[in-house]
Amino acid sequence: MNDPELRYQSMLTKLKNRGGRITSHRMALLRLIAVSEGHPNAAQLFEQLRQQFPTVSLATVYKTLALLKEENEVFEIDLRDDSHYDGNKPYPHPHLICRVCRQIIDGDEVSLLGALNQEIRERYQFQVQQSQLVFYGVCRDCRDIPG
Repeated sequence: MNDPELRYQSMLTKLKNRGGRITSHRMALLRLIAVSEGHPNAAQLFEQLRQQFPTVSLATVYKTLALLKEENEVFEIDLRDDSHYDGNKPYPHPHLICRVCRQIIDGDEVSLLGALNQEIRERYQFQVQQSQLVFYGVCRDCRDIPG
Protein backbone atom coordinates (compact mmCIF):
# COMPACT_ATOMS: atom_id res chain seq x y z
CA MET A 1 0.00 0.00 0.00
CA ASN A 2 1.67 3.21 -1.13
CA ASP A 3 -0.97 5.91 -0.68
CA PRO A 4 -0.02 7.73 2.55
CA GLU A 5 -3.55 9.02 3.12
CA LEU A 6 -5.04 5.52 2.85
CA ARG A 7 -2.38 4.18 5.24
CA TYR A 8 -3.09 6.99 7.70
CA GLN A 9 -6.86 6.44 7.55
CA SER A 10 -6.47 2.67 7.95
CA MET A 11 -4.28 3.04 11.04
CA LEU A 12 -6.50 5.75 12.52
CA THR A 13 -9.64 3.64 12.02
CA LYS A 14 -8.04 0.65 13.73
CA LEU A 15 -7.02 2.74 16.75
CA LYS A 16 -10.48 4.33 16.97
CA ASN A 17 -12.16 0.93 16.78
CA ARG A 18 -10.02 -0.26 19.68
CA GLY A 19 -11.23 2.66 21.73
CA GLY A 20 -7.73 4.05 22.02
CA ARG A 21 -7.10 7.70 22.75
CA ILE A 22 -6.59 9.70 19.60
CA THR A 23 -4.26 12.48 20.66
CA SER A 24 -2.47 15.01 18.46
CA HIS A 25 0.78 13.16 19.20
CA ARG A 26 -0.67 9.86 18.01
CA MET A 27 -2.20 11.40 14.91
CA ALA A 28 1.14 12.98 14.00
CA LEU A 29 2.91 9.65 14.57
CA LEU A 30 0.42 7.90 12.29
CA ARG A 31 1.06 10.50 9.59
CA LEU A 32 4.81 10.03 10.03
CA ILE A 33 4.51 6.25 9.69
CA ALA A 34 2.22 6.61 6.67
CA VAL A 35 4.82 8.61 4.74
CA SER A 36 7.91 6.75 5.93
CA GLU A 37 9.83 5.20 3.08
CA GLY A 38 12.31 3.15 5.03
CA HIS A 39 12.20 1.03 8.13
CA PRO A 40 12.54 3.47 11.05
CA ASN A 41 13.00 2.36 14.62
CA ALA A 42 11.07 3.86 17.54
CA ALA A 43 13.89 6.26 18.44
CA GLN A 44 14.01 7.66 14.91
CA LEU A 45 10.24 8.15 14.86
CA PHE A 46 10.43 9.77 18.30
CA GLU A 47 13.14 12.22 17.19
CA GLN A 48 11.15 13.24 14.13
CA LEU A 49 7.97 13.62 16.15
CA ARG A 50 9.73 15.61 18.86
CA GLN A 51 10.60 18.33 16.35
CA GLN A 52 6.90 19.16 16.09
CA PHE A 53 5.86 18.10 19.62
CA PRO A 54 8.68 18.69 22.14
CA THR A 55 6.58 17.22 24.96
CA VAL A 56 5.89 13.87 23.27
CA SER A 57 7.20 10.87 25.18
CA LEU A 58 9.08 7.87 23.84
CA ALA A 59 6.51 5.73 25.68
CA THR A 60 3.78 7.16 23.45
CA VAL A 61 5.70 6.03 20.39
CA TYR A 62 6.28 2.53 21.76
CA LYS A 63 2.67 2.11 22.94
CA THR A 64 1.28 3.30 19.61
CA LEU A 65 3.61 1.02 17.65
CA ALA A 66 2.56 -1.92 19.84
CA LEU A 67 -1.13 -1.20 19.18
CA LEU A 68 -0.52 -0.85 15.45
CA LYS A 69 1.43 -4.09 15.43
CA GLU A 70 -1.45 -5.90 17.18
CA GLU A 71 -3.80 -4.54 14.52
CA ASN A 72 -1.45 -5.65 11.71
CA GLU A 73 -0.95 -2.06 10.63
CA VAL A 74 2.84 -2.09 11.01
CA PHE A 75 5.27 -4.94 10.54
CA GLU A 76 7.98 -5.23 13.17
CA ILE A 77 11.43 -6.29 12.03
CA ASP A 78 13.06 -7.67 15.16
CA LEU A 79 16.83 -7.23 14.89
CA ARG A 80 17.69 -8.57 18.37
CA ASP A 81 19.24 -5.29 19.55
CA ASP A 82 16.55 -3.07 18.05
CA SER A 83 13.23 -3.25 16.23
CA HIS A 84 12.45 -1.40 13.05
CA TYR A 85 8.98 -0.91 11.62
CA ASP A 86 7.52 -1.14 8.17
CA GLY A 87 4.40 1.00 8.01
CA ASN A 88 3.93 0.88 4.27
CA LYS A 89 3.97 -2.90 3.95
CA PRO A 90 2.36 -4.19 7.15
CA TYR A 91 2.37 -7.79 6.02
CA PRO A 92 5.06 -10.46 6.31
CA HIS A 93 7.70 -10.19 3.61
CA PRO A 94 11.42 -10.95 3.53
CA HIS A 95 13.95 -8.35 4.56
CA LEU A 96 17.59 -8.21 3.49
CA ILE A 97 19.88 -6.55 6.04
CA CYS A 98 23.37 -5.36 5.22
CA ARG A 99 25.85 -6.19 7.98
CA VAL A 100 28.06 -3.27 6.90
CA CYS A 101 25.73 -0.25 6.55
CA ARG A 102 22.68 -1.81 8.32
CA GLN A 103 20.41 -0.89 5.40
CA ILE A 104 17.13 -2.84 5.34
CA ILE A 105 15.90 -3.82 1.89
CA ASP A 106 12.42 -5.19 1.18
CA GLY A 107 12.50 -8.56 -0.54
CA ASP A 108 9.07 -8.16 -2.10
CA GLU A 109 9.87 -10.14 -5.21
CA VAL A 110 10.55 -13.26 -3.13
CA SER A 111 7.28 -15.15 -3.33
CA LEU A 112 8.06 -18.30 -1.37
CA LEU A 113 6.83 -17.13 2.04
CA GLY A 114 3.24 -18.25 1.40
CA ALA A 115 4.41 -21.61 0.10
CA LEU A 116 6.69 -22.04 3.11
CA ASN A 117 3.82 -21.33 5.52
CA GLN A 118 1.67 -23.86 3.62
CA GLU A 119 4.39 -26.53 3.81
CA ILE A 120 4.83 -25.93 7.54
CA ARG A 121 1.06 -26.25 8.04
CA GLU A 122 0.87 -29.48 6.05
CA ARG A 123 4.05 -31.14 7.28
CA TYR A 124 3.86 -30.22 10.97
CA GLN A 125 0.15 -29.41 11.44
CA PHE A 126 1.35 -26.06 12.76
CA GLN A 127 -0.60 -22.86 12.12
CA VAL A 128 1.81 -19.97 11.54
CA GLN A 129 0.40 -16.79 13.06
CA GLN A 130 3.33 -14.53 12.42
CA SER A 131 6.46 -14.99 10.41
CA GLN A 132 9.62 -13.05 9.82
CA LEU A 133 12.21 -13.92 7.23
CA VAL A 134 15.47 -11.99 7.46
CA PHE A 135 18.59 -12.47 5.41
CA TYR A 136 21.87 -10.96 6.60
CA GLY A 137 24.66 -10.19 4.16
CA VAL A 138 26.36 -7.36 2.33
CA CYS A 139 24.45 -5.03 0.02
CA ARG A 140 25.59 -4.12 -3.48
CA ASP A 141 26.82 -0.66 -2.45
CA CYS A 142 28.98 -1.99 0.39
CA ARG A 143 30.24 -4.89 -1.70
CA ASP A 144 31.39 -2.47 -4.43
CA ILE A 145 33.42 -0.30 -2.04
CA PRO A 146 37.09 -0.65 -2.93
CA GLY A 147 38.92 -2.01 0.04
